[in-house]
Amino acid sequence: MINIPKGTKDVLPQDSHKWQYIEAKAREICRLYNLKEIRTPSFEHTELFLRGIGETSDIVGKEMYTFLDKGGRSITLKPEGTAPVARSYIENALDSLSLPLKMYYFTPVFRYERPQAGRLRQHHQFGVEIYGDPTSYADGETIEIAHSFLTSVGLRNFELNINSIGCDDCRPKYIDALKSYLGGREENMCGVCRDRFVRNPLRILDCKEDGCRFIVANAPLITDYLCDNCAAHFSDLQQNLKARNIEYKKNPWIVRGLDYYTGAVFEFVSNELGAQGTVCGGGRYDKLIKDIGGKDTPCIGFGLGLERLLMLVAAAGVEITSPKLDYFVAVQSPTAKNFCLDLVRKLRGGGFAADTDNLSRSLKAQLRYAEKQNAEYVIVVGESEIQSGEVMIKRLSDGVEKQINIKDLIISNMITR
Repeated sequence: MINIPKGTKDVLPQDSHKWQYIEAKAREICRLYNLKEIRTPSFEHTELFLRGIGETSDIVGKEMYTFLDKGGRSITLKPEGTAPVARSYIENALDSLSLPLKMYYFTPVFRYERPQAGRLRQHHQFGVEIYGDPTSYADGETIEIAHSFLTSVGLRNFELNINSIGCDDCRPKYIDALKSYLGGREENMCGVCRDRFVRNPLRILDCKEDGCRFIVANAPLITDYLCDNCAAHFSDLQQNLKARNIEYKKNPWIVRGLDYYTGAVFEFVSNELGAQGTVCGGGRYDKLIKDIGGKDTPCIGFGLGLERLLMLVAAAGVEITSPKLDYFVAVQSPTAKNFCLDLVRKLRGGGFAADTDNLSRSLKAQLRYAEKQNAEYVIVVGESEIQSGEVMIKRLSDGVEKQINIKDLIISNMITR
């Protein structure tokens, strides 16, 4: 037997309705906020991620699936959704459309990392991107979209954390102060953070190792080093969130794991699965478009993993019921088979989900199958029903039966949609 690759997972028929429920909620929220869907390829030229995400990030350094294609080009399965959208924005001249441009996507992403619950080597992201709006109102709206979506799927036990990581004017001053504080403490850091101290010391702030967390507990705060523009933007964002009645907590240790972030960043976190973990993360990346060859364009967005979200929804006790089959037409005699097939076609043409038996099973076996398919109603058809033109319809939930003329069945109002 050929097994599924490590770090991947099938979405089985008995579970797919849960994904459809989550995706439908996301699409509805995006419709309400005037976002349009964008779809990008599953692989891109490796240079996009080297320039966009940054070579000091964990994703680029350790987690990308990169290979040479038959033409000798370096290709990478996309490890996140934002950089491909940015590439598409430039390549397809989307700046010629009316700005701000509001987009969303569902996409598989690929990261070679240790598989864990809710985080697989191929997992799936829902993301939102807003291009062309530099104001704190765009930040507030982006956060509100994420908040509305998480609420819509039934989550309640989550918290919004916000921070600002500054811009090219103020961040270097903070990094100098941080390196001065961390200097001499490298031996007590984890191996990853010793490397970060040289390459990207800002990332040490969000290390989850206890030793590193203890070291940075008294580190200088980045918000004390913000320039006037960054400080004003961060202050305006807080006022914007208050106006939207969205509670938040300032968390100076949030820096996000991708190098393209600048300015305001945020995470929604939850204890629903035990230790506090990130449900959704995002922020500003106003330099990204220019870094990969486009014009200066202010951008903000977020991404969240659907596998982890489904785990959180289940832990919160949200029941996502499987769609019902409206009608199951049971065949009582072989001579009624063609009649039943025609009836099922008419039911489907009328907008009802309908099915019948093709395996010549006993009536008892057909009824068991109907129950397993979560059928709302069962119609049993034999020769007497064909002759009389009347059928008995049984509602499986309570056993209530009703006799109805077959001609009236399609236009009947028995099923409330």
